[in-house]
This record gives sequence, C-alpha cells and structure tokens, in this order.
Amino acid sequence: MHPETLVRDHTVYACVMGSRAFGLATQGSDTDRRGVFLAPTALFWRFEKPPTHIEGPAEEQFSWELERFCELALRANPNILECLHSPLVEHIDDTGRELIGLRGAFLSRQTHTTFARYAVGQRKKLQADVRNHGAPRWKHAMHLLRLLMSVRDLLRTGELVLDVGEQREPLLAVKRGEVPWPRVESWMNRLAEEAERAADRSPLPAEPDRRRVEDFLVRVRRASALQPYPYDEVVQGVVPGGGVGQR
Repeated sequence: MHPETLVRDHTVYACVMGSRAFGLATQGSDTDRRGVFLAPTALFWRFEKPPTHIEGPAEEQFSWELERFCELALRANPNILECLHSPLVEHIDDTGRELIGLRGAFLSRQTHTTFARYAVGQRKKLQADVRNHGAPRWKHAMHLLRLLMSVRDLLRTGELVLDVGEQREPLLAVKRGEVPWPRVESWMNRLAEEAERAADRSPLPAEPDRRRVEDFLVRVRRASALQPYPYDEVVQGVVPGGGVGQR
C-alpha cells in the first residue's frame, strides 16, 4: 500500500500543531499538520511492514502509525503528547476518539524528565548560536519558553494545555528579539526551577498506564484483522482451495 494511501484512507486523527495550536500564530505562520494512521493489520503479515511514519503528502504534514505514536507517547515524547491535546482537530473517527479518550493514560511524572531533557538540548543549541552569531534564533527561544511553561503547568495541574493565553505578547516579544538574551535565560532558569518544584508534588502518577494503552492497541488491531481487505483476494488466488495452509 502506497504511503499516501495510508494517510488518505486510514488516518484516525489529524490536527494542526505549531504556532497556530499554541496561540502564537502571526500573519506569516505556517500550518503544521500532524496525524495518526492505522495501518490495516493484514499489512503486518507481509515481509515488508508498513511504515512507522510518513512525511506528506501535503507540505508541513507528518503522520505516525498508531503503534509508533502510542510508543512515543508512553515515553512522554513532548511533540507526541502535545498532538493529543491540540485544540485544532481537523479529522477524527471512532478509533481517533478512543485515542483522545486515552490521552490521560499517557501522562505521568515522567514528562518532567523528557521535557526537561529536550529543553536542555534546545537550550544548548541557542547558547551555541549566541557564541557563534551573537544572538540566538529568537523563534526557537520563544518556543522553548513556551515548552517550559507547558510542562510546569502540566506538573502542577495534571492537565496539558497548549494555548499560551495571556503569555502570547511576552512570548512574541521574544520572537521579535525585543527581550535581551540574559533576561530570556533568566526566564528559562526560573521556569525550569518551578517545574522541578512542581514535579515533587504533582498530581500525575509516577508512570503512564501502559496496560490500558496496550489493550486499546490490541483491540484495534484485532478489529482491523477481521475487516475485508484486498490482500485477502491475492491469497485466495494463489492458494488452491481458497484457504491458507491447505498444501
């Protein structure tokens, strides 16, 4: 099955991410689209397995196969968890609604470790830009601040909210380069410290509910296996008697 066909015919959930989902869009902002597709179970019976992710077919579009998406979400991958909480949903079917209904099962105090690790990596890149070019990439600095706010509030409340609300203008000022880098660094330090304190008394569980997510995935795979699929006709045509295992 062609990758574009998987995205076109088997997407269970699709949303808009990036600045538009964060409440930080400006006139020139791109529209970043992310999605989850469910590869038919019959495709996994072949030697060549379906892709775990697909880029495109549209510009700024990226999709994950459901199992890969769940694996990354269980590891508290920031980009994946945020997809589950986008306020801008473009497509959702029954399987997608079940996935969204499970989004709390992916959240745990492990988000502090993964978000913080990601933030450290991004901050090192910004600091390298300052050393090499005299200034960071201000757009990236803005998004790092947003991420630190997000994980702090998640650890405090147990809920992941993407829209920055009243912080829109202060963050856009950073994007425009209107805030000196030392002040931005100080802001980052404060947010990281607040997240650290929030992690100690967070209402989130210590670990995600892996069993609940796995039960969902197995049930969805089983239901897909019971659906008619064109590959079955190929099997019927090459196996005498129309059945598998009769020779």
